[in-house]
Amino acid sequence: MKQAVKKNPIAHIYAFAAVWVIWGIFLPMYALWHFGILIVISVVAGFIFAKLLPGKTVYITVPDPEPEPFVSGNSEVDSLVSQGDTAIKEMQRLRDAIEKESIKVKVDEIIQVSRKIIDNLKEDSSHLPGVKRFFNYYLPTTIKLLNAYDRMYDQGISGTNISGTMDRIETVLDTMIDAYNKQLDSLFAGQAMDIETDIEVIEGMLKREGLTGSDFSAPKGDNKNNNE
Repeated sequence: MKQAVKKNPIAHIYAFAAVWVIWGIFLPMYALWHFGILIVISVVAGFIFAKLLPGKTVYITVPDPEPEPFVSGNSEVDSLVSQGDTAIKEMQRLRDAIEKESIKVKVDEIIQVSRKIIDNLKEDSSHLPGVKRFFNYYLPTTIKLLNAYDRMYDQGISGTNISGTMDRIETVLDTMIDAYNKQLDSLFAGQAMDIETDIEVIEGMLKREGLTGSDFSAPKGDNKNNNE
C-alpha cells in the first residue's frame, strides 16, 4: 500500500542561519537595533527560500494493516483459521518467488480454494471435524512441496534428481488441487441433503394439491370465462 508523505523544506532554516553567519562576519552586533534588523532580514530570507524551494510529496510503501484476529468463541476453530491465514500468506510469498508461470497458476487456484474452505469454517463451526485433515496435513504438505520446488529452482541446474523432483512436484500439485476442491465440496454435503429433503417435501405437497404438471387444473370460474 502506497502512502503519501509530505517532506517539509529545510532551505529556509539554512537561509536563516546564513544571514546570521554573514552578518556576524561583516557587520557589527553590539547594538540592540543590530539584532532587530538581523532578525527581520533572516526571517524574510527564510520566507523567500521557503517559497522558492517548497517541500515535496513522496510516496512510500507501507505494509497493509494486520486484520483483526477471527474470534468465534471456539478456540479450536479460531486456531485453525489463524493457521490457515498464515498458510495462505506463505503460499502467496512462494507464489511470488517462483518464476514458472504454470506453477503460479496452480498455486493461485490452491489459494483461492483454501480461502473458501477457511471462510466456510468461519461461517459454520460444524465443519470443524471435516476440515482438520485439510488444515493439519494438506496445507503444511503443500507449503513444504512449494518450498522444496523454490529451493531447487534457485540452484539453476538441471540434474536428474532436481529436475525429476521438480517435475514430480508440478504433477502432484494437480492432485492437490483436486483434493482441495473435493474438500470444499464435502462441506456442502449436509446442506445438499437438507435442500434435497426440502425439494422432495415441496414436490409432494404440490402433487397432492394438483399443482404440478398435468395434474394442474384451472379454477372453474376461469374455464367458464374462457368458454365465453
